[in-house]
Amino acid sequence: MGLYLFFINADLKVKFIDWIERNSQPCFFQEHFGFACPGCGFQRAVIELLKGNILESIKQYPALIPIIILIIVLLFHLTFRFKYGSQFLIRWFLFTVILIVGNYLIKLIIN
Repeated sequence: MGLYLFFINADLKVKFIDWIERNSQPCFFQEHFGFACPGCGFQRAVIELLKGNILESIKQYPALIPIIILIIVLLFHLTFRFKYGSQFLIRWFLFTVILIVGNYLIKLIIN
């Protein structure tokens, strides 16, 4: 029974990922202005991460995993009030912003 449920869940996961891929929205900014926005690649990176392709996800949008870590740590900090949680969050946020801006500048230079 447990193995059967695993395969049902795996099938639902594949269908969910396929649905996300089919219904992904194009970048409004890129369509109207002709160049990428700082968030371009985020949807593709999420899809690759859901598929388990971590390296491809990082190539698509390097800041995705730091953003996920930031959200998780923020939720834990709001729940448990870690002693140095706010200092960590500020530093991690700055690191994430630098990663987003750096990635955006590289995309602008390359493309």
